[in-house]
Amino acid sequence: MVASPHFLRFALGGWAAAALSVALVGGMSGAALAQSDAEPVRPLNQASSSLSIASGQQFMAEASAAIAEQNYDLAEEKLKQARESFNQLSTYYQELAQMFVGVDTQINRSNREKALETAQLRDQASYQLALVYRSQNQPNEAVPLLMEILRSQQPTRELGQRAYQQLFELGLVDEPYAGRAATTPVEPDAPAE
Repeated sequence: MVASPHFLRFALGGWAAAALSVALVGGMSGAALAQSDAEPVRPLNQASSSLSIASGQQFMAEASAAIAEQNYDLAEEKLKQARESFNQLSTYYQELAQMFVGVDTQINRSNREKALETAQLRDQASYQLALVYRSQNQPNEAVPLLMEILRSQQPTRELGQRAYQQLFELGLVDEPYAGRAATTPVEPDAPAE
């Protein structure tokens, strides 16, 4: 029994139903669909997918617009969505990179680079969210985000330094950090007995 294309579109919705109905009704296999002359539809590359970098960047843009309008509740919501999206993507890319260690260097490298890119975007969204919390006089909400950024970025990177500066301004830490290298006095060797 072949299902009607109308039933498949209703039951499955969207592009998946259309592709499946064409394959079933037209007798095409999945391999034949993938080999069509047109650029294949890659749904996770679309901004409408919550698992795309473009989607996270769209949330960030919407948050920036909300901040400009001083709509901090909407900005908070959009930044949380961006953080969640980027964090999940970073985790997936890290896992994929690990799976290809010693198997395929190019795939490992590509996914490792994507993991770093999405982690950086996550940290930027976290920083913006911390600033929103600061502007709303909610330092208890900002501090965990700033600490998360520092763990990820370290104080040697610009975003890590800015996060530390926020912690200093909030009063969590007493010593400012100007981005200089750590200087620890070297202890002289103990004399041999």
